[in-house]
Amino acid sequence: MAVSSFAELVAKGLKTQPFALVDVGCSGGIDPRWRVFEPGLKVLGIDASDAECRRLTQLERNPSAEYVAGFAGLPEGHPHRHKTAVGPIGDLIRPRLSYTRTREIRQTWLANASHEERIRQNEWQTTELASTAKSIVVPELLIERGWNSVDYLKIDIDSDDLEVLMSFDGRFGEFGLIAVQLEVMFVGSDAALQHTFHNTDRFMRRQGFELFDLEVRRYSTRALPGRYIWPTPAETEFGRPFMGEAYYALDPTAANGCGRTLDAEKLAKLAAIFSLWNVPDAAAELMLAKRAIFEPLFDVGRALDALAAQAQPDRLQPRSYAAYLAEFEKDSPSFYRREGAVRLGERLSAAWQAFKRPRR
Repeated sequence: MAVSSFAELVAKGLKTQPFALVDVGCSGGIDPRWRVFEPGLKVLGIDASDAECRRLTQLERNPSAEYVAGFAGLPEGHPHRHKTAVGPIGDLIRPRLSYTRTREIRQTWLANASHEERIRQNEWQTTELASTAKSIVVPELLIERGWNSVDYLKIDIDSDDLEVLMSFDGRFGEFGLIAVQLEVMFVGSDAALQHTFHNTDRFMRRQGFELFDLEVRRYSTRALPGRYIWPTPAETEFGRPFMGEAYYALDPTAANGCGRTLDAEKLAKLAAIFSLWNVPDAAAELMLAKRAIFEPLFDVGRALDALAAQAQPDRLQPRSYAAYLAEFEKDSPSFYRREGAVRLGERLSAAWQAFKRPRR
């Protein structure tokens, strides 16, 4: 079975609810992994680049997807509006980083680059932007569009991300949100309103969400540039932790619950999200804890086998879930790395797993 087979199984089992995705900072398009839910996929994309929203609208084939141009944030008059930026700290660090030097070297070339190339290089600020006259308050836009249920919220705007997140303060339950993906910064001060990881983490835990994955991106200095991870100048193979991606979700299997009652389809979508985040163990735990609830939607035994296959990416013939657990109970050597230096195959496998991780 392919890694995506568990999510496919869930998608086919959904009978009444679409998978509702809100992507704030959607330049480059939504992550392709969510397409597994089509035709039951509903999308609202928001981005500051008006030109990019027009391009995505022209390319989109899903009639339930909409792209809106605008700068997202808190409403006029909110006491925390425009106070969450990490800019003052980031502006001190960015000139020291190698990716900033590469942008300087490429400045003339970028000035003549196509819109698509600027987006690929994450130079969205140089594209045709939306008006700054009025901020988009995302929860208010959702209400205007008649969105009374949202499954997944992603925020990545290279700016006041925390401000957009704060616009949902106390409203996660109102919209039925079960998972949130956020760009976070590992630089900054101890200021309570700054867009830093520690403030983001505290905020999400107050909303009743738990951290299920954390991606750390390292950025080298121009004093000794590291090799870029991707074909564009951004994170490098070594360097200080600069930014990353944090993945939060409700945890219905926690001893004290998640503070909300979720129906079968919401729970199934949450399990699929765990699998697509490459935390299949959380999905399996949810399958076992809520087995009776899932049975009317799909074969739970087959679902567990699909998750076990995801846990064995290097095996041509993955063990079934039962066989996989039996091997673990025997304290099998297969659950350990061999003594000695890391082998080439292990390095390639790790590199492939890193490559498959979601990127903006």
